[in-house]
Amino acid sequence: MEGTLLSFLLVLHNLFMLISFTQLLFLKERDLGMVKNDKWIREMASKGMIEPFDKKQVRKGVISYGVSSYGYDMRVADEFKIFSTANTTCIDPKKPDQKSFIDYRGEVCIIPPNSFVLGRSLEYFRIPREVLVICLGKSTYARCGIVVNVTPLEPEWEGYITMSISNTGPLPAKIYSNEGIAQLIFIQASEVCEISYADKKGKYQAQKKITLAMMK
Repeated sequence: MEGTLLSFLLVLHNLFMLISFTQLLFLKERDLGMVKNDKWIREMASKGMIEPFDKKQVRKGVISYGVSSYGYDMRVADEFKIFSTANTTCIDPKKPDQKSFIDYRGEVCIIPPNSFVLGRSLEYFRIPREVLVICLGKSTYARCGIVVNVTPLEPEWEGYITMSISNTGPLPAKIYSNEGIAQLIFIQASEVCEISYADKKGKYQAQKKITLAMMK
């Protein structure tokens, strides 16, 4: 009796898996969130999604930037805010102190050991309403213990991206201005959101420079 019940449950499980797989096969493209390819990125860039824009990946002699198969490698501009402990004993995300940062501009930025800088993208971005963008640091920097952190770019957000660049190593680390820093992956949602970043008047909308944390 137990063997018969077990066999029945196994058949039922396999039937359920077959039905689920069949449903997945017949899902329409619009029902799935999709990672957008190089062709789509070029088309949207021509409409102002990325400025300035490199339609091919630039590699020779630089940390690569430009369009890749399923993403865009953005560059870091030549302006930075280097964190300093000289004027602060505690970092408060709710009340960031401008005095905790030293403004710097140059072709190479040196990050002290176990510290970080803030930078901004060279490119200005305008994200479509049905798209969410994920940012991941480039492997060239990751292999040197340098971590790039950017929160997702929300639908209809626009501006220069403010990024945190951390040096997790015991030695100073170089960041090269006007070269690749991170890859953006564009994900199109299955449905358009009800409220976009522009709709809710997000506090970092249309930022033109490196922007410290803000509270509304």
